[in-house]
Amino acid sequence: MRLHNIGPVIGFEVRRTLTKPTFWLTSLSVPLLMLVIFALMWFSNASTAASLDAQRDEPVAFTYSDASGLVSPEVATEMGGTPAPDAAAAAQAVREGRAQLHLDIPADPSHEMVHIVGADQGLIGSGKWHAVARDLLQRSASEQVGDPMVTSVLLSVPTTAELWKDGVRSPGIGAAILPGLFLVLLYMGVIMLGQQMLNITVEEKENRVTEMILTTIDPRVLIVGKVIAALIVGIVQGLVLLVPALVAALAFPGLIGGGAASAAQDPDLTAIQAAGLGDFTVDPVRILLAAGLFVGGFLLFVGLLVAIGSIMPTAKDAGSAFGVIIIGMFLPLYTAAMVINDPGGPVALFLTWFPLTAPVTALLLNALGLLSVPAALGVIALLLACALGLLWAGVRLFRQGSISYDKRLNIAKAFRTSGKSQKI
Repeated sequence: MRLHNIGPVIGFEVRRTLTKPTFWLTSLSVPLLMLVIFALMWFSNASTAASLDAQRDEPVAFTYSDASGLVSPEVATEMGGTPAPDAAAAAQAVREGRAQLHLDIPADPSHEMVHIVGADQGLIGSGKWHAVARDLLQRSASEQVGDPMVTSVLLSVPTTAELWKDGVRSPGIGAAILPGLFLVLLYMGVIMLGQQMLNITVEEKENRVTEMILTTIDPRVLIVGKVIAALIVGIVQGLVLLVPALVAALAFPGLIGGGAASAAQDPDLTAIQAAGLGDFTVDPVRILLAAGLFVGGFLLFVGLLVAIGSIMPTAKDAGSAFGVIIIGMFLPLYTAAMVINDPGGPVALFLTWFPLTAPVTALLLNALGLLSVPAALGVIALLLACALGLLWAGVRLFRQGSISYDKRLNIAKAFRTSGKSQKI
């Protein structure tokens, strides 16, 4: 294959894309939208945390009836509670707007629900009534137990764990962070560049200029040059997305995680953090395998999209096929629980070795440490072989379908014609 024309092809395609105002408007709108969303999340979390803290410290006037005998009068008084001699009348007072909260505590709160009659203060604001009922019973129970440590164990049990496999300590889920990023990059790459890959072969056919182009440029050079140009544009687009996010993360460390500190006071979240699930671990083997699976998977989808674009007569028809590919990419996520729970089962094996679902499934299993090194290398080899085959087919189909302006290319006929022309 003569590559002396590949430079002009790459340069032309890159310049044509990067000089379009719509490219920059689309690319810059995403990080700006993300920045706005993160800022709103930060301010929302901060205001919510401040509001919850203020509500927690502010006593709430309420009445209560206790059939269990668990409520401590001292704790209730401290929280702003008053025992109600007539539970029905106290509840009716709230309904008529003369009071804001009444708690009806059943004989066995461990099996029966505490009935709350409260003033409606909105979806979020009314949630504090549940917190009042929970705090009243927990603090009363703590006083009866008498030992703060015993009460703490009854309410929550923070744990930490170290996991071992074959005599070696397992890195844990923290090792899945970096390999898992390659799965995210695969989705972003296909979604962001998929339409451009389709247009590689469709655009010239729609403009009726393929015959003129192919008289001076070998179709293989044209396709390879366009693919490289699309990859360069994708790198630029990725940098446009990542650089503002990194700058914002460095300039405003609390922007993305805003409000997380207050949320970390939640017992369940604290237990998760104590379990070491947030530990960051670098596993070079998983990362290298993930990189190989990403490259193989991305090239597979590139070859598939180029082949589809060579068959379809218009971008509209090619776009419909692109939608099917996206659905196929998300299919493994719907069966993720089954695949993770039984990585050696028939469903997992099929999704791991079927070319269209292999990239996502293999990347997911590799990130979680459920894919052996030989299996990962086998999947990488399969993906690269399929990618090269699809690119080869795409070039041949493009050569034969360059003048099929109004109808889809007959694949079998195109290969027969191509074979005859080569013999001649």
